[in-house]
Amino acid sequence: MNNQSQNISHQAGEAKGQAQEKASNLMDQASNAAQSAKESCQEAGQQLMEKAQGAADSIKNTVGANK
Repeated sequence: MNNQSQNISHQAGEAKGQAQEKASNLMDQASNAAQSAKESCQEAGQQLMEKAQGAADSIKNTVGANK
Protein backbone atom coordinates (compact mmCIF):
# COMPACT_ATOMS: atom_id res chain seq x y z
CA MET A 1 0.00 0.00 0.00
CA ASN A 2 2.79 2.42 0.93
CA ASN A 3 4.58 1.81 -2.36
CA GLN A 4 1.42 2.55 -4.33
CA SER A 5 0.77 5.82 -2.48
CA GLN A 6 4.38 6.91 -3.11
CA ASN A 7 3.88 6.18 -6.81
CA ILE A 8 0.66 8.21 -6.91
CA SER A 9 2.39 11.06 -5.08
CA HIS A 10 5.25 10.94 -7.58
CA GLN A 11 2.84 11.04 -10.53
CA ALA A 12 0.99 13.98 -8.99
CA GLY A 13 4.27 15.82 -8.52
CA GLU A 14 5.21 15.20 -12.15
CA ALA A 15 1.82 16.39 -13.38
CA LYS A 16 2.14 19.54 -11.26
CA GLY A 17 5.60 20.22 -12.70
CA GLN A 18 4.34 19.78 -16.25
CA ALA A 19 1.38 22.08 -15.60
CA GLN A 20 3.67 24.75 -14.15
CA GLU A 21 5.97 24.49 -17.16
CA LYS A 22 3.03 24.81 -19.58
CA ALA A 23 1.70 27.81 -17.67
CA SER A 24 5.14 29.40 -17.75
CA ASN A 25 5.40 28.84 -21.51
CA LEU A 26 1.95 30.37 -22.03
CA MET A 27 2.94 33.41 -19.98
CA ASP A 28 6.09 33.81 -22.09
CA GLN A 29 4.04 33.59 -25.28
CA ALA A 30 1.54 36.14 -23.99
CA SER A 31 4.38 38.47 -22.97
CA ASN A 32 5.98 38.15 -26.40
CA ALA A 33 2.65 38.83 -28.12
CA ALA A 34 2.10 41.92 -25.96
CA GLN A 35 5.60 43.21 -26.70
CA SER A 36 5.08 42.62 -30.42
CA ALA A 37 1.73 44.46 -30.36
CA LYS A 38 3.31 47.35 -28.46
CA GLU A 39 6.08 47.64 -31.04
CA SER A 40 3.56 47.52 -33.89
CA CYS A 41 1.57 50.33 -32.28
CA GLN A 42 4.72 52.40 -31.81
CA GLU A 43 5.66 51.90 -35.47
CA ALA A 44 2.16 52.82 -36.62
CA GLY A 45 2.22 55.90 -34.41
CA GLN A 46 5.61 56.92 -35.80
CA GLN A 47 4.33 56.52 -39.37
CA LEU A 48 1.25 58.61 -38.57
CA MET A 49 3.43 61.35 -37.08
CA GLU A 50 5.61 61.38 -40.20
CA LYS A 51 2.56 61.51 -42.48
CA ALA A 52 1.04 64.32 -40.43
CA GLN A 53 4.32 66.24 -40.55
CA GLY A 54 4.48 65.69 -44.31
CA ALA A 55 0.93 66.93 -44.71
CA ALA A 56 1.65 70.00 -42.57
CA ASP A 57 4.76 70.77 -44.64
CA SER A 58 2.74 70.32 -47.82
CA ILE A 59 0.08 72.78 -46.61
CA LYS A 60 2.77 75.29 -45.57
CA ASN A 61 4.32 75.01 -49.02
CA THR A 62 0.94 75.47 -50.66
CA VAL A 63 0.12 78.65 -48.71
CA GLY A 64 3.68 79.91 -48.90
CA ALA A 65 4.42 79.81 -45.17
CA ASN A 66 7.77 78.06 -45.69
CA LYS A 67 9.29 80.88 -47.73
